[in-house]
Amino acid sequence: MARVLISMPEEFLNRIDQVATGENRSRSELIREALRTYIYKQKIKESTGALKNADLLETLLS
Repeated sequence: MARVLISMPEEFLNRIDQVATGENRSRSELIREALRTYIYKQKIKESTGALKNADLLETLLS
């Protein structure tokens, strides 16, 4: 697995650690899941946008 070095405000890191501890997970697990969720939501937005564009094009061509 690749390692990534990121910078963030100390307060943000403290909050991440609090959530991870509360969920009995590592910091890395929490951040990986947050990124997976973000990527999934972006794909949903792209799909929704593509469907809207297809519907609009279909309406215009009808």
